[in-house]
Amino acid sequence: MPHPDVMEKLVSLCKRRGFIFQSSEIYGGTGSVWDYGPLGVELKKNLKDRWWHAMVRARSDIEGLDAAILMHPRVWEASGHVAGFTDPMVDCKTCKARFRADKLEDAACPRKPSKHPGEHGDCALTEPRNFNLMFKTFMGPVEESASVVYLRPETAQGIYVNFLNVQQASRQKIPFGIAQIGKAFRNEITPGNFIFRTREFEQMEMQFFVDPASDHMQWFEYWKAQRMQWHRSLGLQEDRLLFHAHTPEELAHYARAAFDIQFDFGGTLGFQEIEGVHHRGDFDLSRHQEYSTKRLEYADQVNNRRYLPFVVETSVGADRTTLAVLVNAYREEAVAGEEEGRVVLGLLPSLAPIKAGIFPLTKKEGMPEFAEKLASDLRPHFPVFLDESGAIGRRYRRQDEIGTPWCITIDGQTMVDGTVTVRDRDTLAQERIAATALRDVLATRLP
Repeated sequence: MPHPDVMEKLVSLCKRRGFIFQSSEIYGGTGSVWDYGPLGVELKKNLKDRWWHAMVRARSDIEGLDAAILMHPRVWEASGHVAGFTDPMVDCKTCKARFRADKLEDAACPRKPSKHPGEHGDCALTEPRNFNLMFKTFMGPVEESASVVYLRPETAQGIYVNFLNVQQASRQKIPFGIAQIGKAFRNEITPGNFIFRTREFEQMEMQFFVDPASDHMQWFEYWKAQRMQWHRSLGLQEDRLLFHAHTPEELAHYARAAFDIQFDFGGTLGFQEIEGVHHRGDFDLSRHQEYSTKRLEYADQVNNRRYLPFVVETSVGADRTTLAVLVNAYREEAVAGEEEGRVVLGLLPSLAPIKAGIFPLTKKEGMPEFAEKLASDLRPHFPVFLDESGAIGRRYRRQDEIGTPWCITIDGQTMVDGTVTVRDRDTLAQERIAATALRDVLATRLP
């Protein structure tokens, strides 16, 4: 059964509730650049923290890195980005719109949205020409060719040029990996679909270095399985995840094997890549060794060998995965005994931006003061939100819509015996729990 297209509703919810805003909106917006609001930045940080824990903190064979965005321009010559990081582009002379020449079937004509560019007589497309996707700028006071630098289009190259620095400083032995989270920039011709394809985005990448004389394909299969399991652990539905093997036509010239992990976003977007797992061989290290003239070989002292390792790469789009989590979580459902249904973000509790909403039932009898004290006690341990305004049902709905897993109500009984009502977002079940036990109870329920 196909999944519904919830993107339009989700975009509206994200703006209304403070997840994601268009960048520079008061000036008309910047195309396909987005700002994460109070709830969005918490959700994305929770996702990144979960990745970092799985890839670095919980393992002894992966080290962390935070490489600079601006790098020596020769890095991008060695990597092939200066010469080959291009998309074919065409312009329409009639409507002045710009399209990727190899993706015309995915685009709509601005004048006739039911048609693809070039499908009707009013279209006058130019011949395709290559367009480099890297943003170029200048370093220093003089804008000249010698001072050209680029905003990095990927984070992986910062790992490769630091391979020996990290290996020697951490005293790691192969096989081992280097991981980092960071911003990357691509001057996309046809970005879109909310935060799915943007010009400024965040990657979570890990490069795993293995002995080329070993069974390196075994590591490739290992990381495929590990990464799929991680996406399942986010609560993404099983039937919305699949592997897509790169065909010979799709395979990059340096890749020995490549698989995408795809998620079904529903509607016309359907299954799209959220992570890539690639066997890159020794292409990157050999190129940087050639262009820098510095030896990047690993010294295997036990076997008295020197070699350039092969690399298995895992590369996750933090923004795309955040969008997948939101799409997966969005649902509309009826509530027994109520005319209006509710909108729910069924986020995994550990990913939810706010863990608990705290509601004093009335603004008297000491309930607001009790709620303030409870919020202050919980806030150092969990993000909580104190809400005193509106009917209790309306307050529940506001928290359901942003994915808060629990709502805690302070009522008359609280003032007698110190217990509070805890309502579960998904089951709507309510239970009485001693306020003094709340911290421990919530902690055990955060998968």
